[in-house]
Amino acid sequence: MNKQFDVAVIGAGAAGMMCAAVAGQRGKRVVLIDHASRLAEKIRISGGGRCNFTNLHASPVNFLSENPHFCKSALSRYTPQDFLSLIKRHNISWHEKHKGQLFCDDSAEDIIRMLKAECDLGKVQWRMSCPVTDVQKADAGFVVQTSHGDIMVDQVVVATGGLSIPKIGATDFSHKIARQFGLKIIEPRPALVPLTFDAAAWEPFVPLSGISLEVDIETGDKKNKMLFREDLLFTHRGLSGPGVLQISSYWQPGTPIRINLLPEVDLAEDLIAAKTTTKKNLANYLSQYLPVRLIDGLLTAHAFDGNLKIADMQDKRLRLLAEKINRWELTPNGSEGYRKAEVTRGGVDTRELSQQSMMANKVPGLYFVGEAVDVTGWLGGYNFQWAWASGSAAGMAV
Repeated sequence: MNKQFDVAVIGAGAAGMMCAAVAGQRGKRVVLIDHASRLAEKIRISGGGRCNFTNLHASPVNFLSENPHFCKSALSRYTPQDFLSLIKRHNISWHEKHKGQLFCDDSAEDIIRMLKAECDLGKVQWRMSCPVTDVQKADAGFVVQTSHGDIMVDQVVVATGGLSIPKIGATDFSHKIARQFGLKIIEPRPALVPLTFDAAAWEPFVPLSGISLEVDIETGDKKNKMLFREDLLFTHRGLSGPGVLQISSYWQPGTPIRINLLPEVDLAEDLIAAKTTTKKNLANYLSQYLPVRLIDGLLTAHAFDGNLKIADMQDKRLRLLAEKINRWELTPNGSEGYRKAEVTRGGVDTRELSQQSMMANKVPGLYFVGEAVDVTGWLGGYNFQWAWASGSAAGMAV
């Protein structure tokens, strides 16, 4: 079997295309292989179809990993400004939403076309609708076994992502290959995902479905507390919205989350002071702060009579209500799983990889990039920045 290529990149998503383009433009003979017939489906559906392609504030603090220092090298060598320079070269118009999130003005297809064009510039060869069945070490390099025949290469980059959103083709291929070559895996689980609650316990809150508001949401103990101020959304099965997606990556099963529904108000102090200044009942008074439907639901769920006048209530009861609103503690029973998770937490243990090149330390020539690796970004463009950075690192190294 003749060696046709220097590098096989398996997975034509964000990290894979970036890696292939960089390697190809360095003069490497690259083949990019994907089991799907359509290119980069995860880019296509991201950001409501406009692709939140990076975040201006991306830095190592915005990423989770069992080995938190690992991501520093790649992120410092390929920054959001580097990706913006690429976008400008391709005349793609974009805009910033809040908190440094950058989106295409038109469509995520702009990003896909750009990456395809960059790969074409590097003379990358494509094998689409071409499932890889196995990767084997050979005397010189690797044999990549595909549905279209075997390919002999010097080096292999695995860029097939994690388990999130199986309906668009996500698989555990990257984890299988890592295990096959003796690399450790950090137990994968859904991240950036809505949280669910026991049906009976959640029943009082089902009528609140569709209500959204900005909250402080936190989890963890004093040593490992994580807090975000973002929007929360009530659903029929639990909680969603950016705040919940963010905290889901840090939440540990069996532990509570804490929600401050009024992060700018010390409600206990406010309610007790109001006893001498208002004749309003509880529900009417709270309506200056929260949606009426939410007030009614919370008062019912926590057994408070909204018709009681604040002036007639004991301080102790007012403090208890304030606690339920300023520090509402509840324990999810799980999440909506990989079908609704934006990313996968865990993956190939980064202690098995070179932080400069993304190559497996004990398998020269085998690389892992993007979501396949135990580096998980916050919501808001961070995971795409990791894809560009890790893909570029491997593309420069192969």
